[in-house]
Amino acid sequence: MKEMKTFTLKNELGLHARAAAMLVAVSSNFKSKILFERDGKEINGKSILGILTLACPKGSSITISAEGDDAREVMEQLGNLIEGKFGED
Repeated sequence: MKEMKTFTLKNELGLHARAAAMLVAVSSNFKSKILFERDGKEINGKSILGILTLACPKGSSITISAEGDDAREVMEQLGNLIEGKFGED
């Protein structure tokens, strides 16, 4: 199963270290292959360093794809985290 969705970052600090760590923590709980893509650059969604290299400020878009048996569940959790502004105001 493959899932793909584009999200717009709405939190003030964008994809900073704490937010990236939260994404990796969620991604690492799943078996699916997870990729994050921005402006043609694709990285492993389980790599905090990779996520940080995407340099995503507030308002930027990031596309996440997950492929595997638990793809739908991982996309739901990652989506909730992003849409919830990583728990920030």
